[in-house]
Amino acid sequence: MKKVAIFPGSFDPFTLGHHDIVMRGVELFDEVIIAIGYNTNKSKRYFDIDLIVDKIKETYKDLPQVKVVIYSELTSSLAKKNEANFLLRGLRNTTDFEYENAIAQMNRHLNKDLETVFLITSPKYSSINSTILREVHRYGGEINEFLPYEV
Repeated sequence: MKKVAIFPGSFDPFTLGHHDIVMRGVELFDEVIIAIGYNTNKSKRYFDIDLIVDKIKETYKDLPQVKVVIYSELTSSLAKKNEANFLLRGLRNTTDFEYENAIAQMNRHLNKDLETVFLITSPKYSSINSTILREVHRYGGEINEFLPYEV
């Protein structure tokens, strides 16, 4: 059976920490689907979603086992549609664990075949945070050193 993992998130922006999780994920799974959650009723994204999709696709153009999708539904439903039995999540600290654990349990309740796999963020990326990067960028600061592409 093919091992397919969904790596869900808003990825606003997609950081080197996210990239690290994907690259480690391709060693564990046959396919990794980067799933960008998007609610069309909200316009809170800082970076244009099409820009981020293009940048992520360009980053993984030589890795056909990495795919990118935009979704606006339950992650557990997206997993069923893509025949994915795993969710891939990165953890930077215990606060992330508390939050992600609750989500993992709900996803498991909604889809009994869905297992969440947590990878501990590599130490050099543990301080990278999309929220902070958005603020730095908003006020003219340079953030490209924290991204696997340039904005």
